[in-house]
Amino acid sequence: MMPAADTHDLVPGEPPADLRGLDEATVQARLREDGPNVLPRAARRTPLRIVRDVVREPMLALLLGGGAVYLVLGNLQEAIILLAFATMSVVITVVQEARTERVLEALRDLTSPRALVIREGARQRIAGQDVVRGDLVVLGEGDRVPADAILRRADDLQADESLLTGESVPVRKVAATIATGAVPGRPGGDDLPQVFSGTLVVRGAGIAEVVATGARSEIGRIGQTLGALEAEPPRLQAQMHRVVRVFAVAGGAVSVLAVVLYGTLRGSWLDALLAGIALGMSMLPEEFPVVLAVFMAMGAWRISRARVLTRRASAIETLGSATVLCTDKTGTLTENRMSVAELRLPDGDVCQPRQVADGPLPPPFAVVADVGRLASAPEPFDPMEKAFHDLGARVSPPPASSPGHDAWTLARTYPLRPDLLAMAQVWRTGGDTAVVAAKGAPEAIAALCRLDGPARAASTTQVEAMAAAGLRVIAVAQASASLAALPEAQEGFAFTHLGLVGLADPLRASVPAAVAECRSAGIRVVMITGDYPATAAAIARQAGLDAEVVVTGDDLETLSDQALAERARRATVFARIMPEQKLRIVRALKADGDVVAMTGDGVNDAPSLKAAHIGIAMGGRGTDVAREASSLVLLDDDFGSIVTAVRLGRRIYDNLHKAIGFILAVHVPIAGMALLPLVLGLPVVLGPMHIAFLEMVIDPVCSLVFEAEVAEDDVMRRPPRAPDAPLFSPALITWSLTQGASVLLLVGTIYLMALRRGLAVPDVRALTFFSLVTAIVSLIFVNRSFSTSLIAAFTRRNVALGWVLVTVVSMLALTVLWPAVRVLFRFGPLHADDLAVTAGGGLLVLLVLEAAKPLWRGRLRV
Repeated sequence: MMPAADTHDLVPGEPPADLRGLDEATVQARLREDGPNVLPRAARRTPLRIVRDVVREPMLALLLGGGAVYLVLGNLQEAIILLAFATMSVVITVVQEARTERVLEALRDLTSPRALVIREGARQRIAGQDVVRGDLVVLGEGDRVPADAILRRADDLQADESLLTGESVPVRKVAATIATGAVPGRPGGDDLPQVFSGTLVVRGAGIAEVVATGARSEIGRIGQTLGALEAEPPRLQAQMHRVVRVFAVAGGAVSVLAVVLYGTLRGSWLDALLAGIALGMSMLPEEFPVVLAVFMAMGAWRISRARVLTRRASAIETLGSATVLCTDKTGTLTENRMSVAELRLPDGDVCQPRQVADGPLPPPFAVVADVGRLASAPEPFDPMEKAFHDLGARVSPPPASSPGHDAWTLARTYPLRPDLLAMAQVWRTGGDTAVVAAKGAPEAIAALCRLDGPARAASTTQVEAMAAAGLRVIAVAQASASLAALPEAQEGFAFTHLGLVGLADPLRASVPAAVAECRSAGIRVVMITGDYPATAAAIARQAGLDAEVVVTGDDLETLSDQALAERARRATVFARIMPEQKLRIVRALKADGDVVAMTGDGVNDAPSLKAAHIGIAMGGRGTDVAREASSLVLLDDDFGSIVTAVRLGRRIYDNLHKAIGFILAVHVPIAGMALLPLVLGLPVVLGPMHIAFLEMVIDPVCSLVFEAEVAEDDVMRRPPRAPDAPLFSPALITWSLTQGASVLLLVGTIYLMALRRGLAVPDVRALTFFSLVTAIVSLIFVNRSFSTSLIAAFTRRNVALGWVLVTVVSMLALTVLWPAVRVLFRFGPLHADDLAVTAGGGLLVLLVLEAAKPLWRGRLRV
C-alpha cells in the first residue's frame, strides 16, 4: 500500500500573496504587547510561610514556654525534650502541608509545542512560546496546534479536541469564510474554521492565522479559571482547629487562674507557671491534628493499594460523605477508543462484532468491514479509521467479493467536502483496473449511490435506530473504475451501497456493577458529557443510570443559578456541556448541599475537578492537567476503583471517629489529674514532661490501633454522612466524657489512697502514671467497635494492636527500669502489688464501660 504523504506538503510551495505572514518588526511588537505564548505561573506557598503558620499553634507555644521555664530552673534535660516535641510538631505539619500546585506548569508544557509558521513569505520552525497573534501556522497530520487560530486554508482537516471537549471523535474543520469567520468559536462541532491551542490534527492539512495566545486562548482561560479557584478546604481539619481553639481559650483561662492560686498559696511562682503550663497542655487536645495527619497518610497508603493515588489527603476524609458522583462519559464510563459496534446490510440484517467469536466475520458483513478499511487512511490517526482497521483485520482471507488485497496501491484520494460529507479512495488492483472504496455520512453515500425513494427511506429508518442507540453511523459503498478515466469528483463513480457501520466508544465492563454499588451506598451518579443527547442517554442506560431526562448545554444557558440547582437535584444526564458549564453544575450541586465527587480526564475537566469536594482523575488516559487539579487519581482508569475508594474512605472516617472519641476521653483524666492536686493542695504528680509524653507519644501510638481496624459490616449499606454532620457529635462527646470521668474516678482514687498510705511522692507519681496508662489501654478495647461485643474486641484481628501493646509495655518498663529515665520522670520504684492495682483498675474500667456501651450504641453509629 502507498505510504501516507507528509501532510505539510499538502500546502506546498510559495505561500499566496495574502498568506505571506508577519515581518520581524511586527512579531517583536506583538511579543512585547501580548507576551510569550505561555501561561502565567501559579503563586506558591513557600516552606517559610508554612513554618510561620505552624508556630502560631497554641500547643507549640505551650511546649516552647515549658521548655523556657525549665531552662530558667536549670533543668536542661527536660527543656531539651520539650523542645524536641515542639520540633517534631513543626516537622510533621510542614511535611503534611508542603504540597505544591503544578496545574499551570502542566498547561504550559502542553501549550508550548514546536510550530511551523510562515513569516515574510518563508516557512520557519520556531518554539511554541514564540508564536504571536497574527502568525500564519502550517498544520499537518499529527501536529499539536500551538495557539487558537482561524483556518485560512484547509484540506480535509480534522482535529481531536477531546482535550477541551472530552469527546474522542475528531471534528471536521473548514477554511473561514465571511460568514463563518464572524461566528465566535468554541471547541466541538463540525465544519467550523477555528482550531484551538493544545488540540491535535489527526487528518489533512491547513494554514491558520493565530487569533489568541497564552492566557487569552481557550486553554488559557481554563488555566485562569483554575488559578482563581480555591481547592475545597478540609472540613475535618477545620472542625479540629475550632475544637482546639475552644479548648485553648478555656484551658488558658483555667491555667491563668491556677498559676495565680498556686503562686499566691504556695509562694513559688516558677513552679506555679509550670503547673499552669501542665494544666494548659492537659486541656489542649493538640493530638487531634497529629492523629488526623497519621490517619490521612495511612489512608492514602491503603487507598494506593487499591490502585488509587491520593494527591490531597483531605479528599480521604470527604469520601465517606460523598452524595453525588459527577462523571464524564468519554474515557471514564467508556474506554475512550472508537470501535465498530454494529454492521447493517441494506436488507436489514444486523451483525454485532463483539457478539461474534474472534474468527472471521460472516461474508456479507466482512465485505462492509473490508471496504470500510480501504476507504480509510493506510496509517490512520483518526480513531474512527483506526476502528475500521481493527475490524478489517478480522477479514482474513478477504472474501471473494471484497476488493481488499495487500498488493494493491493507493492511486488517488477524494477528500471530504463541505457540500459532500463523504470520502473515497481509489486502489490500483493491477493494470488499468481500480476499485473505489467510499465512506461517509449516510445521506451523502445515499446520494452517491443514487438510491431511490424507498431505499433512502429504509436507510434513514436504520440510521435513526442506530443513532438512538448512541452509535455514530457511517455508510459504506464501492465502485469499479478505470485509472485512465478517473472523474474529477466522487459523483462520477457508479457506487453500490453496501451497508451501514455503527461506531461507539464502548462502555467499560466494570461500570454497571460500580454504578449499582454506588446506588446501594446512597451515592447518586450524574453523567456530564459534551456528547450529543442521544449518545449520552444510550450510554447512561447501558451503565444503569436513569436517562429519562437529559439536560443540554443550551438548556443550561437559559437557567438561573437557582433554577439550575433545582434541575440538578433531579437530573442524571447532562449532554452537550461546555467546560464552564461543568463547573457551573458542580457549583450548583454544592450550593444545594451535596458533597460532590467529580471524575474526568481532560483539560476541560480540570476546573470542575478542582472545584469539587473530591476531584478524581484518570491516571492512564488522563491529562497531566486533570491529574494535577484532582484530589485522587485512578491509576488503572477503572471506574470500579471509585467504589473501592469510597468504601475505604468510609472505613477511615469510622475509625477516625473512634480515635477522636478515645483521645477526648483520655484528656478528661489527664486534665483532672493535673487540676486535682492544685485544688486540694496536694503534691503535683503530672508535670509538663509527663503530659507531653502522654499526648505526643502514647495517645498517637494508641490511635494507630484504630487506624488499622477493619471496616464495619454495614459500611456500604448505609447512606452517606450528612455533609454538615460534626465529627464531634453530642453523643460522641457525652460518651467520651463518661469514659474519661470513669478513668478519672479510678485514677484519682488510687492517687488519694496512695497518699493516705504515706507513700513517697515519686512512688505516688509512678503508681498514678502507670494506672493512668493502663486505663488508657483499656479504653482502646472499649472504642474498637460500637457494634461488636467485648469478645470480638479481643479476638478481631488487628496487627497494630499487638505492636502497640508491646510498645506501651516497653515504654512503661523503660521509665522504671532505666535509672536515667526514671530520674527524668521523677518516678519511684513499683512493686508487684502496685502493678496488680494498676492492672485491676484497668480491667474494672473495661468491664464497667462495656456494660454501659449498649445504652450508647445506636447514637454512636456514624
